[in-house]
Amino acid sequence: MFISNSPAAGVPDVVIPEVTEDWGDPGQMDRLAVIEHTMRSYHGPSHSGVNPGTLTGKVMAGYQGWFAARGDASQRGWAHWELQGRFEPGSCKIDLWPDVRELSSPERYATPFLHADGRNAEVFSSFNRRTVLRHFQWMQEYGLDGVFVQRFITETAGAKSLRHVNVVLDHCREGANLYGRTYAVMYDLSGLGSNQIQRVVEDWKLLVDRMHITGDPAYLHHNGRPVVSVWGLGFNDRRRYTLSEGAELVKFLKDDPKYGGCTVMLGVPTYWRTLTRDTLNDPALHELILQADIVSPWTVGRYSNDREVADYAEKTMKPDAQWCREHGKDFLPVVFPGFSWHNMFPASRSNQIPRRHGEFLWGQFVQARKAGVSMVYQAMFDEVDEGTAIFKCTDDPPIGASQFVNLEGLPSDFYLKLVGQGGKLIRGEIPVTDKFP
Repeated sequence: MFISNSPAAGVPDVVIPEVTEDWGDPGQMDRLAVIEHTMRSYHGPSHSGVNPGTLTGKVMAGYQGWFAARGDASQRGWAHWELQGRFEPGSCKIDLWPDVRELSSPERYATPFLHADGRNAEVFSSFNRRTVLRHFQWMQEYGLDGVFVQRFITETAGAKSLRHVNVVLDHCREGANLYGRTYAVMYDLSGLGSNQIQRVVEDWKLLVDRMHITGDPAYLHHNGRPVVSVWGLGFNDRRRYTLSEGAELVKFLKDDPKYGGCTVMLGVPTYWRTLTRDTLNDPALHELILQADIVSPWTVGRYSNDREVADYAEKTMKPDAQWCREHGKDFLPVVFPGFSWHNMFPASRSNQIPRRHGEFLWGQFVQARKAGVSMVYQAMFDEVDEGTAIFKCTDDPPIGASQFVNLEGLPSDFYLKLVGQGGKLIRGEIPVTDKFP
């Protein structure tokens, strides 16, 4: 069975073996049963492609993988599509609508939303193996290196949610191996309470012991060690876990004799270096960063036009990169195509940070290249909730009570192409140009 309807020239099809997806019934499974059924080694084929041995020269996208749909076997309903339990015109959580035209019939899920011509609008599910593999085929086709698979630690507590994140990680692992991409786990600590950092430790032990994640051929390594990212340390938005707890986690991931030996990447606030604005004014954050290996400041929404992008690059990104060089750390800046979360937060305006036909995102790549950056984090592959998705979205979203952002007349694969070219720009394979080539 081929999952490609129209493969690009020069991109070989990969024959995907049919798999009986017997993940068990979550209604009858407790957390231990979920672990038993969904955490296992990968024994499928692995094809060469990008070099998983280094982060240098790569553009890695964030992969949320949190979408479910009625009828997808996850039994999670319209998870991450719905707002307050309703997914219907006037109540939804997304501002971009995915383009599902290439998806096969079992990958598409009809919704109550309607297109202008009266057709039912359809969405996808991250629980569906075919769809996740298709996403990795797109990465290969357009030259994206791979993804950081988001693993919200709060989602590892309940049986249904743990089952979902495990299944999605398993799909991503298979997709990366089949299509010659790379991937790494990114723990998002958002929502974690105080004195709960041990939950991350125990989960990582399971990934190592049961899924043998760090031994996977496609798993990202850097400086000879598997990469693990911890996102959400140092923000001043009243998070309940502390910097000292973060330091304990970093020490475990680096120094534990069985589960350590990792290259640790930290997702930190934009103004981490100066300890201002979105950052805790606590020198302990710098002490924590000095324990880690890669610094990645979260900049989504921090600038909204070319002048602000250039200003950020000159006054913040370049000094950040210099600080990292002086302290022996790698620097992984974040770029994003635009921003909108009006349907999730109706008080905000729609299309809050316009994409401007790709010029906004391309300008960030240009500034990163001029700053001498050697790696980039692309926010995000599939984040339609906040309007940062770069995968295939439609310029013909549903009409009616919910307001969606369109693609300004661009084809659905435009941002996949742009990010692929962004990778070439960062690697110095194409010259710097202010306009997307």
